[in-house]
Amino acid sequence: MESATRSAPEPAPRPGDPAPPARTGLSEAEALRRRTRFGLNEFPRTGSGLAGTVAAAFANPLVAILIAAAITAGVLGDILGALIIAVIVLLGIVLNATLGFRSQRAAERLRAEVTPMATVCRDGRWQERPRRELVPGDLIRLAAGDRIPADARLLDARDFHVQQAALTGESLPVEKEPQPDDTGSDPEAERKVFLGSSVVAGTAVALVEATGAATAFGGIAARLDERPPLTEFERGLKDFAGLIMRTVVLLVLLVLLAGVVLHRPPLQTLLFALALAVGLTPEFMPVITTVTLARGAVRMARRRVIVRHLAAIEDFGSMTVLLSDKTGTLTRGDTAVDGCWDAQGAPSARTSQLAMLNAMFETGTHSPIDAAILREGPLPVGWSKLDEVPLDFERRRMSVVVERAGERWLVAKGAPESILPACTQYALADGILPLDALRRADCERTYQAMGERGLRVLAVAWRPVEARTRFTAKDEAGLVLAGFVSFVDPLMPGVAGALQALASDGIPLKVLTGDNPRVARYTCEKVGLDPGSVVTGDQLRGLSETALGLLASRTRVFAQVTPEQKRRIVMALKARGDVVGFLGDGINDAPSLHAADVGISVPNAADIARDSADILLRERNLEVLHAGVIEGRRAFANVMKYLFMGTSSNFGNMFSMVVGALVLPFLPMLPAQILLNNFLYDLAQTTIPSDNVDAAQLRGPQRWSVPLIRRFMVGIGPVSSLYDLLTFYVLIHWLQATADTFHTGWFIESLATQTLVVFVIRTHGNPLRSRPSAPLVASVVAVLAAGLILPWTPLADLFGFVPLPPEFFAFLATAALSYLLLVQWLKRRFMQPPRHPGGAWRG
Repeated sequence: MESATRSAPEPAPRPGDPAPPARTGLSEAEALRRRTRFGLNEFPRTGSGLAGTVAAAFANPLVAILIAAAITAGVLGDILGALIIAVIVLLGIVLNATLGFRSQRAAERLRAEVTPMATVCRDGRWQERPRRELVPGDLIRLAAGDRIPADARLLDARDFHVQQAALTGESLPVEKEPQPDDTGSDPEAERKVFLGSSVVAGTAVALVEATGAATAFGGIAARLDERPPLTEFERGLKDFAGLIMRTVVLLVLLVLLAGVVLHRPPLQTLLFALALAVGLTPEFMPVITTVTLARGAVRMARRRVIVRHLAAIEDFGSMTVLLSDKTGTLTRGDTAVDGCWDAQGAPSARTSQLAMLNAMFETGTHSPIDAAILREGPLPVGWSKLDEVPLDFERRRMSVVVERAGERWLVAKGAPESILPACTQYALADGILPLDALRRADCERTYQAMGERGLRVLAVAWRPVEARTRFTAKDEAGLVLAGFVSFVDPLMPGVAGALQALASDGIPLKVLTGDNPRVARYTCEKVGLDPGSVVTGDQLRGLSETALGLLASRTRVFAQVTPEQKRRIVMALKARGDVVGFLGDGINDAPSLHAADVGISVPNAADIARDSADILLRERNLEVLHAGVIEGRRAFANVMKYLFMGTSSNFGNMFSMVVGALVLPFLPMLPAQILLNNFLYDLAQTTIPSDNVDAAQLRGPQRWSVPLIRRFMVGIGPVSSLYDLLTFYVLIHWLQATADTFHTGWFIESLATQTLVVFVIRTHGNPLRSRPSAPLVASVVAVLAAGLILPWTPLADLFGFVPLPPEFFAFLATAALSYLLLVQWLKRRFMQPPRHPGGAWRG
């Protein structure tokens, strides 16, 4: 074969790309004019920005009730009460909207770091451009693994199959072919591709016809408010909020009934009940949760981990097992050719040249293996491409048909286990020989020996073919085995330490690879991972889901597995109660990324893989992933602090308010005082997202647990009520308090205990050995100081406060200290998380 010196790589297509030379695409100037006319290729966002956040805050039904209460009070003459309610509600909305807007902007900045790209022809040159810049009239090139970036009409296609279930509901891939304009078939079905679908196999060039909201998918998006299914974390928050709300409504109705029976003033009773509803409901829970998760996302971004969906942070921190391929995780993925060999393991120029021919003209995927082969040069010259049989992940091989000077060859490369059965002959330096059973066994030993040394191996074969315009996988038969190409992939630096750190923090790694068992075993042993018994894809066939789950839980390494088998392993582990993370970047990883609890990919992954992922790693290495997991656990731990705070304070205050309303000759606290107490308490908790987290809480997977929160609520809530009732007794029988003194005393006691208890609840251990963050300390101290001095300020008359005697503060100090000590003693029992079925602790 003749050779030519390679030129420097350019962004233009490789040989064999299907775009006709006459098509030069739009000019940059014309594309700019069309973008001005048609707009960017994206959907307009609704509900974003500060105005949308404020509108969402006003949409809170509790806020609507309070606004109605303020209007009612004003109409009935209670102008002061109406103003107090309005001001406090407005302050709450401003704080809620500001924090929510800031967290939303932070999340949007993170999402902007991952820009989806498309291959487009501009000014006669193929180049990668952001998808949002596409305009009608652009020429785009599509290959397996790409997301369709806009609605387009096919101009050229080779074995082109798309998955368009998102639009049509068709579960199987559909073949697309360019059709002449006068065809009698349905052009929509045959020659058009649509935004939202993905390329499963083959290559194509298409002409963009619609972008953004004008696409078929844009029409659906305009009619439907797209909302992904709730995650487990979101469902848990929703269930918890529902539990609290149902309890609040029940107790508020009880207060109203008691007011009627005891002949209390109707307006005052109504306002008290409404204020009670707000004061006892953790209405700041959504914003505190969002801010905490957004802050966690920002911290994770500093660790080179990008969060695409905030709710995925909980799943990331909850992972109990991580599944990943070998390449790019245990090894660097910097594939280099180790050598080209004939069937007996001798160096072979023929194998090298045939491998280059195949790699030069392959267009279906952009593989690092092809790049490694082409770097070996010099490249064959004079050949032209006739056709291609694209890579199939079940078939595990691909072929090109090439021609030069009337000579036509089909050249195939793929896994040795796939190529050898298609061969009937093999080539040596002195000729071509029949491939009988004995010689076939010799060939198998040749590539197996390479695998024992940790080398990846591809087999290369060819055969002459007759002149035809179309070839299929059926033509990959009767081949001549040229030999093998071996590749070396260096180990990832620091991978052994990262594996050990993950395992010590409760996340074992399971390797799922398409490589043969010998390569997988060798690599795992090199990085200190005991592979145990390596299970192959053949062994998985026919297993029931239960049997597969049991096998998957015991197996560390799976080799020669198909994409569907990877997905089945993910589902089997999930069925056993594991929280499964899947790290992948290839086309064949997309089903598993979608099925996993948390899909993890990298920005340079195939479109379909990246779009299926919840988490993106800027660097594909386990150290970055481990750092991200720790930040995810930190964010989740701070969310749980607020939830535990809400249950310990609000649930206890419910009973205190109701009991007070039933037994006292006056309301235990005025409506405005309840709202102020609630506002100050919420203000103190807004710094929880900045709090430190104990190392012990970061050492194991954490997971949302409604039983755990319910157990804590039932166990600690009554303790708060007990101290409230004790305060009632002291104020009435010891200090002989008037109604105003009683209101002031309980306001201060309630505020002090429910804000100070955060220092106990924020840690599972001894609070004296766990340092809270400076912002949390500052907010709690500031709120407590404000509550203590209020009775001596000009605002006292406005809220109905009076100065308290020194004896009360002696009682307050004793009660607060003993309350904190009692909660510290009880919390160990009620915060003990249930044991996870797989052995990991959750909580």
